[in-house]
Amino acid sequence: MAADPLAPLLDLADVAPAVDRARERVDQALRHRALRRHGGQVAAEVSLRSAVASSALEGYAHEREAVRAGTVTDPVLQGALRVAGALPGLADLWPKAPRQVLARLHTLAARGTVPEETLGRPAPEPGPAVASPAVPHALGVRLDGLAGLVARGTSVSPMVLAAVVHGELLALRPFAGPFGVVARAAARLTLISTGFDPRGLVAVDLGHAEREPEYVGAAGAFATGTPDGLRSWLRHYATAVEVGAERLAEIGDEVLA
Repeated sequence: MAADPLAPLLDLADVAPAVDRARERVDQALRHRALRRHGGQVAAEVSLRSAVASSALEGYAHEREAVRAGTVTDPVLQGALRVAGALPGLADLWPKAPRQVLARLHTLAARGTVPEETLGRPAPEPGPAVASPAVPHALGVRLDGLAGLVARGTSVSPMVLAAVVHGELLALRPFAGPFGVVARAAARLTLISTGFDPRGLVAVDLGHAEREPEYVGAAGAFATGTPDGLRSWLRHYATAVEVGAERLAEIGDEVLA
């Protein structure tokens, strides 16, 4: 059996403990008593807040209550909402046909922001990424390599796979328009489809948004492919998962109040 290419990432300083802490915090949040009778309400609120956060990270920030009221027509925000709503229905397909799902996510995210003929189609030139340890250079080859990682899964925490999916898609910029919305959605799909967060309740994008300077810096570090860059990104990602779990618990408390 081939060695898991993601396993060495846990040997980077402080990464394994960070992953374990995040897993613990997620397990605690998923036991929140609000989820027993109000799971649908909690899930809808997580979806809304995640879409608002993902749009803001793309440079299109809007007040949550205005979004809830339906008064925001910004196409990037609307795309993020469409993507968030589609995630549960795409989770089973994600490990079977990752590139098909990426095309679907881009179509949902970028409608109204890029020409129709580019929806779901990789950009002709890759983004300014350099090598990462997971996949090689050319855009199509790297996307195929990433799809292979998703399809094969991993022997380590699925959170590590989600972090690599997220970081690689940010580095590659494979689609025109709001590619970050696609990257964040693909990472969340990884957490859902692997059973790490089966109902998509952990608001990881809120963690990224609340630590936006760190998010941007760590993503840039990941793109260098260096051990320090990978470590920086993985530690950020674990922290964002912890924050997302905390926000889930807070939403649960609000629902019960």
